[in-house]
Amino acid sequence: MTSPMPSLSTGSLIIGVDEAGRGPLAGPVVAGAVVLCKPRPSGLDDSKKLSRLRRAELEATIKRRCRWAVGVVDVEDIDRLNIFGATMLAMTRAVLSLCEAIGEEPGEVLVDGNLTPYGRHEEWRWKARAIVGGDAIEPCISAASIIAKEHRDRLMRDLALAHPHYGWERNAGYGTAEHLAALRSHGATCHHRRSFAPVAQLEMLL
Repeated sequence: MTSPMPSLSTGSLIIGVDEAGRGPLAGPVVAGAVVLCKPRPSGLDDSKKLSRLRRAELEATIKRRCRWAVGVVDVEDIDRLNIFGATMLAMTRAVLSLCEAIGEEPGEVLVDGNLTPYGRHEEWRWKARAIVGGDAIEPCISAASIIAKEHRDRLMRDLALAHPHYGWERNAGYGTAEHLAALRSHGATCHHRRSFAPVAQLEMLL
């Protein structure tokens, strides 16, 4: 999924990338990629530090004024690749989708964390720089974190409609007490990550 239109920042193109959903027991991992507009949206910050209302407002602004894309990797690939490999794939898909949409290659991709997909995924072809805590200090990464989290939270709310026992609309698939109790009572769904210890251990007991 990508943005439609607006004007890009001048100068060398910089893309910010971040992911949402490395830690949950269920659901996909999602990466966001953003090229900021000028002037950039005000109030950008690490998505985890923002209220749900503020995140939603900023997401709407980013989607309206900036260029963005998401990359989604489902549970099957998470279990096949492991979560690190799946995260690298999600980031690669997000940047590739954004580059295809804007018809331009970035001068640099800024990635939240201490590692980038460079040399870790065969399709990654861009110069990349990892920034620890980048979602709080680099506005383009902050924007990407907002896009990724909001997109993933929506996916989990949709999945919760079909699987109401686990509270995914509240916990987004993380291993809360509510979620773990539902796992013990109802077992794992096709959206649970069987390579993750709490799910794997439960499967062995059933």
